[in-house]
Amino acid sequence: MKLASPSNGLSGEYPRVRRSRTIESTVNALDGLLVALILALVFRAFAVEAFQIPTGSMAETLKGAHWHLRCLRCGIPYDYGADSGWSGQPLCPNCGYEQPMAAMGVLANGDRIFVNKCIYQLSEPKRWDVVVFKNPPNPQENYIKRLIGLPGEAVEIADGDIYINGQIMRKPRKVQEELWTCLYHNDYQAGFAKGRFESSETEKARQPYLEPPFETETPNGWDLACGGGTVFRLQAKDGEEHSIRFVPNRPDAFRVSYAYNGGGGSPNRPICSDLMIRFWVQPTQASGQVGALVSKYGVRYIGRFDFWGQLVLERETAEGEKSELRKMVFSPDWSKGGLWFEFANVDRRLVIRCGEYRLSYDLKEADLTDLPERSARRQNPEVKILGRGSMQLFHIGLYRDIYYLSGDSLRARRGRPFELEPDEFFVCGDNTPNSFDSRQWTTEGIGNNGKRYREGVVPRDFMMGKAFFVYWSDAFRPRESMMPVIPNLDRLQVIYGGSEEIY
Repeated sequence: MKLASPSNGLSGEYPRVRRSRTIESTVNALDGLLVALILALVFRAFAVEAFQIPTGSMAETLKGAHWHLRCLRCGIPYDYGADSGWSGQPLCPNCGYEQPMAAMGVLANGDRIFVNKCIYQLSEPKRWDVVVFKNPPNPQENYIKRLIGLPGEAVEIADGDIYINGQIMRKPRKVQEELWTCLYHNDYQAGFAKGRFESSETEKARQPYLEPPFETETPNGWDLACGGGTVFRLQAKDGEEHSIRFVPNRPDAFRVSYAYNGGGGSPNRPICSDLMIRFWVQPTQASGQVGALVSKYGVRYIGRFDFWGQLVLERETAEGEKSELRKMVFSPDWSKGGLWFEFANVDRRLVIRCGEYRLSYDLKEADLTDLPERSARRQNPEVKILGRGSMQLFHIGLYRDIYYLSGDSLRARRGRPFELEPDEFFVCGDNTPNSFDSRQWTTEGIGNNGKRYREGVVPRDFMMGKAFFVYWSDAFRPRESMMPVIPNLDRLQVIYGGSEEIY
């Protein structure tokens, strides 16, 4: 058909269909939302999903609902779990002060984390990963623990450490750094943070100040009163070694207790002697030496740092016999005026660090037969700071390692290893006194089509993924009556798991 010419008043084009811009834009928006929703659901199902931590079984790594506290006496910050299960008031881990309930403040929600749900489709789970899995007896629930034992391994817990097939399993560096628990930090002195809740004479009589737990020994060249007690100063020209001794001012100082759980350390709890002491050393003369001593089962282990650039590890037996284990020469960088010094005896390994330099030595670990009897493990370890010359020490902190409880009622205890079959995993919570995990599960797992799984294991079918990031924790409130909506950037952190780098 020939189109009409323009001369007759009609257009030579087909007429346009007039559409509503509002309807069109709405349909496009709905299409975009639908695609975004589908992608989000696919991403959530197969890639990354967000979870909220419900309980404190993984504290202090991950926290459930908790109070964020600051001690009214010494000022140290610490957290107290809402599900601690203790009737007593929270105790400061640094000075032992019993926090009044009136000073508890507002309850904070549990940490929110991201979980990688596809990683175990591409690679095998690694020991020390923080894993999310379905609760074997109740698959409708999701649990989160740390992965301890892998398929085909024999898991044994002895003296707070993990042994696999009879050999101790040391933690990766980043994991170990997460699991240190502070026993005392010298920056927080009792009386520095007096508040209205403890100002009365009655309160002071009920909770007297505890003396600082460091004291000098002969020869006495250390001054422990500098900076209100937060700085230790040595000015010695006699060439002798001057020492400071840590004297616990609480009977539970070395026991397996957590401020997060409250209630202090039970007198029946074991003593943890895997320790680390750390401080910033600032020499005031070129020549000198600083070091630390920690003992375990009556044997003294010493780490020394010569300011000119040498690290030395030594052993001294109960009979007084001394031996040099290892040493290393390096070039220290004094451009910042000082260096961080760190000495640890952890997982049957001595580690000394100075700045970026590290020296380690593995202690005897062939099997479990050389562990002493329980009576010998009930003695408090010995801790000292050693020095020659002139120097100042800042930020002195003493820390203990995680201690996995393994009593007679728990699975995988010493002498009775728990053997894992193919596709079975063994998990424990970081808050070992307050975690219901593979050590004590007493119910079979429930699978599909009537399938059953052994007590104490997480089957591969129930592994959901690996926790890798805390994206929301301890948010701030603009006002006390408002919701917490301001992110706490200090608490955003990577969740570390298994790696080849050992502490």
